[in-house]
Amino acid sequence: MLTTIRRLGNSQGILIPKPLLKQVGLEDQAEMLVEGDALVLRRPKPSPRSGWAEASRHLAARADDALVLPEFANEADADLKW
Repeated sequence: MLTTIRRLGNSQGILIPKPLLKQVGLEDQAEMLVEGDALVLRRPKPSPRSGWAEASRHLAARADDALVLPEFANEADADLKW
């Protein structure tokens, strides 16, 4: 498919047909990079910690956020002054 590069303010851009975006799963954001002589758009990779905050709230709401391991102290902890 051949497309025209258009002026968009101080930048340039192209219009990507909706069916193409849907076909590759692009919605609100895209990762853009250069590979050789090609401009590549990809779905952004999810953050490694995405969903952690919601999962924490869910555990706390169920009162299921107790420590897995019991608290333990080091030998010299009694010598520490707080």
